[in-house]
Amino acid sequence: MIGIIGGSGVYEITQKADGCETQTVKTDYGEVEVSILDIFSKKVAFIPRHASGHSIPPHKINFRANIDALKAVGVDKIIATNSVGSMNENMPPGSFVIPDDFLDFSQNRAKTFFEDKVVHIDVTEAYCPSLRDVLAECGDVILGGTYVCTEGPRFETPAEIKMFRMLGGDLVGMTGLPEVTLAREREICYNSICIVSNYASGISEQELTIDEVFEMVAKKEVELLEIIYNFIKKVDDSSDCTCHHALDGAEV
Repeated sequence: MIGIIGGSGVYEITQKADGCETQTVKTDYGEVEVSILDIFSKKVAFIPRHASGHSIPPHKINFRANIDALKAVGVDKIIATNSVGSMNENMPPGSFVIPDDFLDFSQNRAKTFFEDKVVHIDVTEAYCPSLRDVLAECGDVILGGTYVCTEGPRFETPAEIKMFRMLGGDLVGMTGLPEVTLAREREICYNSICIVSNYASGISEQELTIDEVFEMVAKKEVELLEIIYNFIKKVDDSSDCTCHHALDGAEV
């Protein structure tokens, strides 16, 4: 099954669904409402990351429950959407970027399912390359970029952005980690469509506001949904991947 974790701009994904069933999935980390959709004769499990009404801030998201719930309903491939600021002039506002690496500066989040034993997953290819290849055929996207995850909910300072750029960061957001690594721990393919909503602090000449983010996401919503629909059509939801064997050799 295909999983979609939607940030802003994806709540309308049910419009092309031929059927929709909502399940409350119980996990060891809490309950999660998952919508099971029929889209293009495929089963798609959808979770709005910030809940209805965009009510959960990034530092309060229950990442472990969300990933575990998708695993429980049979998802083995996840596409997430993330609104980001750009630190790279070659990735201007309005761009869709498929990242291939990350820097994790989040602070107070539970980052692993493995609390009682030692497990070291490999993240040499942090985002699933097989899903990246499919996304490359689904619309006007930029392939490759380093995603920097901060704790939030505040925006970053110009000095922080300067540091992230020196370290090789291209995009900055608050929701990408530990989502990507938790998916790897559950042996689920995972990739992200990053919607660039603005230039980051110190690069943008304007003061950053959440309205700016929502306005850009609304402007790009139709294109974003088209990329996701194209992905659902094109992806082989029965194919195997190295992500599905991520725990081989990882456990001590």
